[in-house]
Amino acid sequence: MKSFKNNPGKLYVCATPIGNLEDITIRVIKTLRQVDLIAAEDTRRTVKLLSRYKIKKPIISYYEHNELIREEDLIKKLNDGFTIALVSDAGTPGLADPGYRLIKRCIDEGIEVEVLPGPCAAITALIASGLPTDKFLFYGFLPRKKGQLRKVLISLKDEEKTIIAYESPHRIINLLNELDEIFGERKIVLTRELTKKFEEVLRGTAKEINLKLGKGKPKGEFVLVINGCGKKKKSSILRD
Repeated sequence: MKSFKNNPGKLYVCATPIGNLEDITIRVIKTLRQVDLIAAEDTRRTVKLLSRYKIKKPIISYYEHNELIREEDLIKKLNDGFTIALVSDAGTPGLADPGYRLIKRCIDEGIEVEVLPGPCAAITALIASGLPTDKFLFYGFLPRKKGQLRKVLISLKDEEKTIIAYESPHRIINLLNELDEIFGERKIVLTRELTKKFEEVLRGTAKEINLKLGKGKPKGEFVLVINGCGKKKKSSILRD
């Protein structure tokens, strides 16, 4: 492992609100005001947040489709002594977003990284679900293609731990249909628009939740929490 370089360059990983703009720590606000540059997954959302707290700083986009090119620019700036705040679309950078690549690159090159904890949609949904929290599996975004999705869900069917996954409004109905077929009567909790005005937490089986969503196109960002299958029974050993 490389030691930190003798320059003031530093990456601050800043957790930002997942909905309600008041869910931000004082430490993050102070950091956003002090850094030289902010690298944001969604600059439009970040501008709204900065405006809310009267913060004016240069912003550069850093998201899935430009991360390879932008990464080199950010690393160069960090090596030149810049302090940079990394913020995701919402929540904690590095979880199911391109922030992971930049964080790892900084660590590999000996650039100091400081994580400022805060909101996380996965943990918020897990706590709100009422399902077991002692052990859980965070999957992130499930595959988009039907064949790959079914393969993953079948592999997760016998998972003992609580499962957490993200899903978009465009694919949630299809996902619930697949879960109904593969997981059957398993307890599921679907959260939508966490911390926002129209926050919703739906509980039941996949089929029951599908009915609760009703007809029409679902809106909002979804976090799915699935109850584990429970501890597997140990097979008995027959003796003569």
